[in-house]
Amino acid sequence: MQTESLNQALAQNKDTSATNIRYVYLVSIVAAVGGLLFGYDTAVIAGAIGFLQTKFELTAAMTGWAVSSAIVGCTIGAMSAGYLSDRFGRKKILLLTAVLFGVSAIGSAIPQNLTQFAIARFVGGLGVGAASMLSPMYISEIAPAEIRGRLVTLYQLAIVVGILLIYFINMLIADMGDEAWNIAFGWRYMFGSEAIPSLLFFALLFTVPESPRWLAKKGKEAEALSVLISVNGVVKAKEVLQEIKKVLQVEAGTIKELFEPGLRTAMLVGVVLALFSQITGINAIMYYAPEIFKSVGFGTDSALLQTVFIGSVNVIFTFVAIWLIDKAGRKTLLLYGVGGMVLCLLGLGAAFYFEFTQGPWILLFILGYIASFASSLGPIPWVLISEIFPTKTRGVAMSVAVFVLWIGVYLISQFFPMLLESLGGAFTFWLFMGNAIILFFFTLKVIPETKGKSLEEIELSWKH
Repeated sequence: MQTESLNQALAQNKDTSATNIRYVYLVSIVAAVGGLLFGYDTAVIAGAIGFLQTKFELTAAMTGWAVSSAIVGCTIGAMSAGYLSDRFGRKKILLLTAVLFGVSAIGSAIPQNLTQFAIARFVGGLGVGAASMLSPMYISEIAPAEIRGRLVTLYQLAIVVGILLIYFINMLIADMGDEAWNIAFGWRYMFGSEAIPSLLFFALLFTVPESPRWLAKKGKEAEALSVLISVNGVVKAKEVLQEIKKVLQVEAGTIKELFEPGLRTAMLVGVVLALFSQITGINAIMYYAPEIFKSVGFGTDSALLQTVFIGSVNVIFTFVAIWLIDKAGRKTLLLYGVGGMVLCLLGLGAAFYFEFTQGPWILLFILGYIASFASSLGPIPWVLISEIFPTKTRGVAMSVAVFVLWIGVYLISQFFPMLLESLGGAFTFWLFMGNAIILFFFTLKVIPETKGKSLEEIELSWKH
């Protein structure tokens, strides 16, 4: 019966003989919209946090909680999504994340106190955390090996486009009224605006197939082959399916397998990259940029305009990563990017220490840091985390790595205001620099190059 179904799948797709680049990009772009909502949802707080502080009379600790309440949801969403997607499929759980985004958008726009606001943001965090793991995993499982890095980097591009989009929207909404209007209403419109992209994501997900590797894992080989043919053409699809079946036969599919010799290193790489992509300070800038600029003398309008510059550089240099990741490779790009981050954090700390806060220095060092991050440490962890784990346990293994990532986000978003208050700008940014130095040497010594390899080749390389 299974053989008959496979033959039917081949017959239905007999004219497809080469990689369908257009189809692959369309499917990947739809999945990457989860990243757009990730960026939109997490960065909306940057324009609203000052008004929220005044509206609800928040202390530094309460301000941190207003920002990080969503992150608590992200950690739970990331941990749950692996198990749920392994059981029910990648596509079904992505649809659930779209619903959570929409519910959070409405709930965050109507609260009467900080507790109600935090609950709504927690719900959105569940969606962000799940999508942050599922979208890149889905893309990696459907993408041809030779362009997988570029396609998964579309997810990071979608994140930064979402960030830039909400920076513009925040600025436009803030310009609709004076300070008093923004404290009463402006921030509500900022959060409520997320309902529109949430609905778009939900609708688009009905146009994409299930992950072929998940289908094969569930014994639905005819459906898996049909999807693989749509992506790779008949000849290559049959080869890929045989590789998937071969690897599935030797996998135990247990978490214990990830801590055996070889795959243990993959787990270490995933966890370290996930954590250090955050504790090198990116979200301190993304979430608190307007407040950083206000602290050195910029007005509200000017501070919000600077965030648009940051968002624009973020998008431009993500295109650099898309261009280079399958050419230069993951490791080389990571070394150059993290090295640039170290230099910019050194300069940023020095500008605060020596009080060079007038003029362009703060903005220039921040833009240099963003450019270095966006071309390396922004996209590469998502690429590597989505490709280094075994098929049977990829969902759960990615959940662990992305859970650690969100722990890093939580630590930064919760404690950055307190670090600024107690250590000052100089030593806070130098602390991030120290973390970046540790990551540079870890990359140099431990992280392997994976460009051009199939997911099955990468898995077997760990075991060998």
